[in-house]
Amino acid sequence: MKEHLIKARAIYRGKSVGFSVDRVRLPDGKTATREYLNHPGAVAVVAYASPSRILLVRQYRYPVKSITWEIPAGKISPGESPLACVNRELEEETGFKARRVRRMLSYWPTAAFSDEIIHIFWAWDLTRGTFNPDEDEFITSQTVDLKTALSWVRSGKIKDSKTVIALLAVASGTFPKQPFRS
Repeated sequence: MKEHLIKARAIYRGKSVGFSVDRVRLPDGKTATREYLNHPGAVAVVAYASPSRILLVRQYRYPVKSITWEIPAGKISPGESPLACVNRELEEETGFKARRVRRMLSYWPTAAFSDEIIHIFWAWDLTRGTFNPDEDEFITSQTVDLKTALSWVRSGKIKDSKTVIALLAVASGTFPKQPFRS
């Protein structure tokens, strides 16, 4: 089932993403074109402010022309580990630091047309840090009851995939709702 690269071609390289069009050889010997987005990877975090409350951020997302509710998240910088990135992004977007952070899961949000991988963590034992969003990032954060956040997933108020996946994973019991009590 594996496809073999014949020729790689980078079409665009931007500040955050790139776009490639590769020629591949299929398992039956025929050739095909594969178009896909290059992405450095990202992290996201379910950050517990208390046993029943998590931090969510609100921001305008230009591609969907909407204000979204999301768990804190961001792109991994070159040479940065996912753990270092999650600590940086949590503080930048919410003004909180976490004394305890654990990895929950990693997933490909759109494997059909992007190589992006998102690493989801949970964090607890929060302390005040410095709220410092990126220059072009207009964002607010607030604590929300976990049950309320889950109802927002069910009602469609939360549509962001990393947030939906993370919250449903917590709700499934696969991951502790209160990791700091385990």
